[in-house]
Amino acid sequence: MIETLISSKTRIKLLLKFFLNSSTTAYLRGLEDEFGESTNSIRLELNRFEKAGFLESYSQSNKKIFKVNEKHPLFKDINSIVLKLVGLDHVIDYVLQRMGNLKKVYLVGNLSKGKDSDVIDLVLVGDINEVFLKELIAKAEKKIHKSIHYVHCKEEDFHLKQITDADINPLLLWSK
Repeated sequence: MIETLISSKTRIKLLLKFFLNSSTTAYLRGLEDEFGESTNSIRLELNRFEKAGFLESYSQSNKKIFKVNEKHPLFKDINSIVLKLVGLDHVIDYVLQRMGNLKKVYLVGNLSKGKDSDVIDLVLVGDINEVFLKELIAKAEKKIHKSIHYVHCKEEDFHLKQITDADINPLLLWSK
């Protein structure tokens, strides 16, 4: 659907990469490997985003590292559009907010790394009604046309360090 508005596939990939998880950083050659595209097309889009102020850059070990500019006036709007694009807005509004004692939800997996995916991977922290959750997830999956996988743990058993150390790149998606 967004391909109708934005014709550049590289630009769409960069929007997902940087605006889905604002802590994401990347450099040109790494993006070339990840996207499977030429450095020239990626460089052009990175330069456009940086010139418009959407991305910031800094040097690290002879590499130019890019990161989203969260202070840009359109950051929240673009972030919201990207969340809608991948279906996370629906998951938050219609699944997570209806789960009674849910405390935190982390997005993990490919989406947390800014890669488009047909699977939404979540870590749910708190007390939940698993039967009700499965019903809500089934409805959401039909609406957004993506699979939702989750791992659940109680608040007292959860340690963020566990998923951070596992290099899962967790993104706090929702918190109560």
